[in-house]
Amino acid sequence: MSSQEEILNDERFSCITRDPRFWEIPEKERKIKIDKRFRAMFHDKKFKLKYTVDKRGRPVNYTSTEDLRKLYALSESDSDLSEDDSKEHTEKKKKKKKAKPKGETDS
Repeated sequence: MSSQEEILNDERFSCITRDPRFWEIPEKERKIKIDKRFRAMFHDKKFKLKYTVDKRGRPVNYTSTEDLRKLYALSESDSDLSEDDSKEHTEKKKKKKKAKPKGETDS
């Protein structure tokens, strides 16, 4: 790490620390904001690919959904909606599982 400090202290490279072209982009600005119309791509089966090998043939275990989450973010107002929708989605699944058998009736 001392070599990196030497580079930053060297007057030939001092402009790099002040020049915005060389600054790292914050993660909030790096991700592309999408609205609620496209939030289905995070959980829809059509957008999900499961990879078993990478492009060089090495075994891997990840899905394309992870890549989508790295590149895209829901817009601020829509992210709250998506959390609510995901909760509703899980609640609907639970209700379907808790459905009463056909033999029982309500009194």
